[in-house]
Amino acid sequence: MIKTNFLDKYPVFSFEIAKSSTSLKSADEVLLALKAKVDEHKVATYIATFDHYSHTKKLGGAMLEGLLDAKNLIFCFGQAIPTTKILAVRPRSIGVSEFEDRFCIDFMEAPKDDLTIVMQKWIEELTI
Repeated sequence: MIKTNFLDKYPVFSFEIAKSSTSLKSADEVLLALKAKVDEHKVATYIATFDHYSHTKKLGGAMLEGLLDAKNLIFCFGQAIPTTKILAVRPRSIGVSEFEDRFCIDFMEAPKDDLTIVMQKWIEELTI
């Protein structure tokens, strides 16, 4: 898992999974596996799955070469609203991009470090 500052301001964690190192065959299968993790979590709530690929294609937007699919799993860990500013960083999103030989999974760092660790663990478990 690699942490970068995307556009010099967004702390993003990225993980690549070779298709040969997982039983999952498509972005949809990866999303279902991650949704199951959200559903099992004591606090997390599933919100939606956004088909970013279809949306961008419909608009005629530029696509990364070799990209086969791109979707976001949208969910929330929120269990308190201590300030209105917390709404600016919720809900969470995990992006799943599919290529011929791999999946790229990206998410932005959560305000609470323990929740970032939970998301890292969910993604790492996809290769088991």
